[in-house]
Amino acid sequence: MGAIKNMWDFFQNQILSMKWLNELIKNILSSIGLDTSSRLGGSIQFFLYDTIKIMILLAVLIFIISYIQSYFPPERSKKILGRFHGILANTVAALLGTVTPFCSCSSIPLFIGFTSAGLPLGVTFSFLISSPMVDLGSLVLLMSIFGWKVAVIYVIVGLIIAILGGTLIEKLNLSEQVEDYIRNGKSFDLPDEKLYFSDRIKFAFEKVKETAKKVFPYVLVGVSIGAVIHNWIPKDIIVKFLGSGNPLGVVIATIAGVPMYADIFGTIPIAQALLEKGAKLGVVLSFMMGVTTLSLPSIIMLRKAVKPKLLGIFIGICTVGIIIVGYFFNAIQYFIL
Repeated sequence: MGAIKNMWDFFQNQILSMKWLNELIKNILSSIGLDTSSRLGGSIQFFLYDTIKIMILLAVLIFIISYIQSYFPPERSKKILGRFHGILANTVAALLGTVTPFCSCSSIPLFIGFTSAGLPLGVTFSFLISSPMVDLGSLVLLMSIFGWKVAVIYVIVGLIIAILGGTLIEKLNLSEQVEDYIRNGKSFDLPDEKLYFSDRIKFAFEKVKETAKKVFPYVLVGVSIGAVIHNWIPKDIIVKFLGSGNPLGVVIATIAGVPMYADIFGTIPIAQALLEKGAKLGVVLSFMMGVTTLSLPSIIMLRKAVKPKLLGIFIGICTVGIIIVGYFFNAIQYFIL
């Protein structure tokens, strides 16, 4: 058991967290006369370390996930989902969301396509909730920051929100709340294109370039905000508003995430800085879920596909679910960190 633990600690610290990279950057900055214990030096170290680490993990994860995704084009995904019914269908849709694009705006076109194809509305919403909130990338990246316990529980509760949310929407019989052009749209069964290994590798590389180009600006913004929080905002302020002394911290964090637009790669540095400054675990995870699931741009895009009543119910379900998850993580923080 000791050997296994040592191997895991090495994987956690040196592969996922890349602590060697942090030390390397610190030594380089020190060699050019920059004091990394100062606010400015610490901010620069935080910025360089998190940006490089996230982009390396991003490239590796996107490649792996995109290779897997090449086996699940929209038509095949539609056929898979069409074989299941009831809560099992919601579960499969939520799981399918884990191997799809990394932000809600990327998921909405797929949601529209699935809905036009005649799949049950609740099933498509389970996919829509799961896709930006929970993916294989989030599991690995969360492990690199918070450890495997937090990462696994985060993914599980995210899937539960997606499954229950989609199931509730299905029970409410809200199909008429989908815009007419989608409900009346026609879907054509296209034959699955046969891809060889080289085609899948090429597809994965293209996805890496495409996604990295799209995500990089948000990573820079997220890391910059994280660096400011980490080195310039007094710990007392963070604890006051987002620590255990404020019972509304989870609600504040969830609402604060709505105006932002980023994927999990852009929110992780902010969450990391908040946690290190004394914010509760549930607060930072609620913030992440709020940004990835309820961002204002994605809500605006979704409004073009569904009517206000359904949009409001979707927002309400996600908000309540995120807040419950936040308080749950606050309660178990000291057992899993």
